[in-house]
Amino acid sequence: MKIATWNVNSIRARHELVLDWLKRVEPDVLCMQETKVVDDDFPTDELMRLGYAVAMAGQKTYNGVAIASRRPMKDIAVGLHDDGPEADKRLIAATIDGLRVLSAYIPNGKSPTLPAFQGKLHWLARLRETLERGPAGEIVLCGDFNVAIDDRDVYDPEAMRGQLHFHPEEHKALAHLLDLGLVDAFRLHHEEGGLYSWWDYRGGGFRKNQGLRIDYVFVGKALAAHCRDASMDVDARRRDKPSDHIPVVVELDQP
Repeated sequence: MKIATWNVNSIRARHELVLDWLKRVEPDVLCMQETKVVDDDFPTDELMRLGYAVAMAGQKTYNGVAIASRRPMKDIAVGLHDDGPEADKRLIAATIDGLRVLSAYIPNGKSPTLPAFQGKLHWLARLRETLERGPAGEIVLCGDFNVAIDDRDVYDPEAMRGQLHFHPEEHKALAHLLDLGLVDAFRLHHEEGGLYSWWDYRGGGFRKNQGLRIDYVFVGKALAAHCRDASMDVDARRRDKPSDHIPVVVELDQP
C-alpha cells in the first residue's frame, strides 16, 4: 500500500501538477494540506476520473485538508475532537483497509513571541487527545507539521535553533505526540541529513538546498515493521509553478 502526503499550497493553482503526479506515481492514498478552496471548488471530478474517491474539508483562501484514495474510505471525521463549527479546517481522517489515515496541517505559529505560537503547541496537544479518542487500530498520521525534528532536518541548525520550526517547545510538543508510539517512517530508510521537504520560494532556497524537513508520515510501531520504503519526490519541486513542499511517499506491506 503506497501512502503519500503533500502540502499542495492551493489545489486551484496546482491541480494539474497534482493530477500529473498521481498519474506518474500512482499512490493508493494521497493526503493533501493547504488545499485553500471550499469543497465545491475542489477538483473532485478530475480525481474520480483517475480512480480516486475524495474526502475533503476545505475553506476559502486558507488551510484545507483532503484525502484521495483508490481504496474504500469509511468513518470519515473532520477536525480535532473539541473543534467548534467555525474551526480552521486542518485535520481529516478516514479508515482505509483497516488503517486510520489522517491528513493534518499543523499551525505555523508565526513567532515564538506571539500568542499564535502557544496556539500551535496547544493544537499539537489536542491532536494527541484526538488520536487517543479515535477508533482503535493502526495509525498513519500524515501532514505538514511545521516542525523540523532534529539537526539533520534543517539546513543551518545553529542559526535556526530556538527559532520558529526549530524551537525546543515545538520539539517537546511533537515528542509528546509521538510518545503515543508513532515512528517517523522516512527515518526508517534514510538516516542522512540534508534531505528536505520544504524550501522558501525566496532567495534561491531550492537551488541552494536551504530547506527544512517538516512533512512527515508517522506510523505506529507495529506498522513500522511493515514499512518497506520511504522517499521524498524532489522532482515535484522542479516542475513549473510548484508547491514549496514536495510529496513524501511511504510503501507498506500491511500486517
